[in-house]
Amino acid sequence: MTRRLNITNGDSAAGTLSEAGIPGPIIPWRDVLHEGPVDSSLSLSALSKQRARFIASRGWAGLRQASGGFVERDRAIQNLDDVDEVVLWFEDDLYDQLQLIQLLDFFARNPVKGKKISLVVVDGYIPPLSAAKIKELDDARAAVTPAQLELARRAWKAFGSDNPEAILALLGEDTSALPYLAAALKRHLEEFPSIENGLSRSEYEALSAINDGHTTPVAAFLEVAKRQESIFLGDSIFWWYLERLSGKKNALVMWRDGAPVIAPTAKTSREFVKRELRLTPLGREVLAARSDWQKLKPSTRWLGGVEIAAGKPGWRWDEGQRTLVRTAGSQAKRQGAARKPKRSQAKKKTTAKPKKRSTARARKPASRRKR
Repeated sequence: MTRRLNITNGDSAAGTLSEAGIPGPIIPWRDVLHEGPVDSSLSLSALSKQRARFIASRGWAGLRQASGGFVERDRAIQNLDDVDEVVLWFEDDLYDQLQLIQLLDFFARNPVKGKKISLVVVDGYIPPLSAAKIKELDDARAAVTPAQLELARRAWKAFGSDNPEAILALLGEDTSALPYLAAALKRHLEEFPSIENGLSRSEYEALSAINDGHTTPVAAFLEVAKRQESIFLGDSIFWWYLERLSGKKNALVMWRDGAPVIAPTAKTSREFVKRELRLTPLGREVLAARSDWQKLKPSTRWLGGVEIAAGKPGWRWDEGQRTLVRTAGSQAKRQGAARKPKRSQAKKKTTAKPKKRSTARARKPASRRKR
């Protein structure tokens, strides 16, 4: 009998695979790679330490808990002596695609002789699938190809580089070996500050949702989820976005009573989700592109290997050209054709059924709300 190791995106998906009778241990690959620093030049162990420090700094887990979880999952793929096949179970969205290319990069750099690496990628979500469908997908799983390993290796290197032009270059090539990768990386690029108002797409959509009357955190979160082509954003990450848009200085969002928004702890989460949000006058100015949030915001953000330093020029997203530009002061350096007319950052709502995500940290890193 073939000895298997299964790896998937989190505990909810792992539970579904287990209930469906998938043989072998099932390891959840817990990390919200679309937030916080990711240096793809590091070894797996060194990167896990970097990621654990970031997660602990956000309060999503204690440092010991985060570090211990990473050590356990890393050990599973670093020692495959008792395994004949590794089956990767992932989904189509940004959260999953980043985990997938991290794992494929590991296997590309650490070839495992005599071991089969197989891949199942779901267009949608694993937990809602029936046991029969899981079995069907398992029977149809295919071995990872050299083309997939090479594409993942280059994509992971580009994602964790301090120069995001590497991602643009990759998107100009054939990425069909991993069919969902290009859309995921494009969604990642939309998180860079807009040249119009300094907001990321998620920040813009959060402000728009509140401005449109979705004034509780949950209502705003669900409205933003409706606007995604493929939902990847977790609730705790969204609460953090609200906190980042708030504060005592240059706040764009406040509670109705004028208090700054602070992401909840386990003890304050019930009160948090019921309170009413409002835009500040500055929030309305930024939403209307009459002020630039990137020049005003107090905190730094990391997108993969790129540090978006607070209040400084740098990489911006040009929605009209659908590309990144490098700003230096008030100037933006663009390549290619002249810039197209301005377009709103708001995306057309899709008719796809919203995909629920777990609120529990044990199920998804940083409460990725996917189940």
